[in-house]
This record gives sequence, structure tokens and C-alpha cells, in this order.
Amino acid sequence: MTLRIAIVGAESTGKTALAQALAARVADLSGLRCTWVGEWLRSWCEREGRTPRPDEQAAIAQHQQGLIEAAAANHELVVCDTTALMTAVYSDLLFDDRSLVAYAIEQQRRCQLTLLTALDIDWVADGLQRDGPQVREPVDHRLRALLIGHRLPWSLVAGRGAARVESAVDALAPLLRSRSGNKTATTATRLHASTR
Repeated sequence: MTLRIAIVGAESTGKTALAQALAARVADLSGLRCTWVGEWLRSWCEREGRTPRPDEQAAIAQHQQGLIEAAAANHELVVCDTTALMTAVYSDLLFDDRSLVAYAIEQQRRCQLTLLTALDIDWVADGLQRDGPQVREPVDHRLRALLIGHRLPWSLVAGRGAARVESAVDALAPLLRSRSGNKTATTATRLHASTR
């Protein structure tokens, strides 16, 4: 079974950088075939030159999940730079539309762990997608409510730079140990040391 690790969080909390770095770090530590899946919304906005309308949200969520499933077909671990859950949260926040929540939760259950990025790094403007630092707390609040309310396995990831990546590795350590099998002693030691 492919491990799916979701990274969700408010805008400008380092999700993309973490997804890339975490996939590489886990591959190095575990020897698993790892990859990461980027955020489809970013590519969509760049292609269209605008943000999506309410009626376009569902297709974006479904396409994101399709990219994740395609990656899972050829890898042992997939780090997802957002999932349909983020689309559902923004649909709720921006359009008062909760119609995507059921689908998003169903897809999120396919992930063995969700990593929520903390609000401990500075907000930075980034093209069309970002609305401003004032939306970060409402998004964070909605994400936590959904993760807790639906009893999804999640962990908060904090810190800057390499410390953020290692925080994510610590959260993943129990899953990674179960997959490391007979890897090197160094890998096994590092994964055991990650359970603080």
C-alpha cells in the first residue's frame, strides 16, 4: 500500500517547500520510492490568469486528487502539497459553499497522515493565489476543526527551514519504521530517534 502524506495549511506556510524537501528526506532515510505532488490550483491560476469561480472549485479538487492517485500508482510514498481538503476550506471561507466537504473528507481518509503547517513563518505575497495574512488564522481554524471533527490523523509541523522538515520526519517516524524493514542500521536508528 502506498503511503499518502498530506500537507495542508494556510497560505504562505511553506507547504510546497516542505513537500519537496520531505519527499527527498524520506527517500534518503528509508530507501522508499518517494515523490511529491504539487498544488494543481497554482498551475490552474497561472494558466487562466485568474482565481477560480465557485463553480470551478469541484473540478480543481478532483484534478488534485487525480494527480495524487497517479503518483501513488508508481511510488511507495507520496507527499501531497495540498489535497481536496484545502479546496473545500477555501470554498467555505470565500464562497460560503460547504458542498465539497464530504468529498474532501472521503479523499483525506486515504492519507495515512496529514501534516498541518503552523503559522510560524512570515506571510509572503505570491501572485494571484494569496489573499493576505488576515486569512491565515481563519483557514487554520477551519482546517483544525475538520481534522478534529472527522477524527483524521494529523500532526502540527512547525519550525523554520531544516527544522520544519525534521518536525515532519518526527511525525512520520512511526509510519516510516513500519516500512523500513531491513534497511541499514543508520536508517533504523534515525527513525527510532525521531519518536520524541
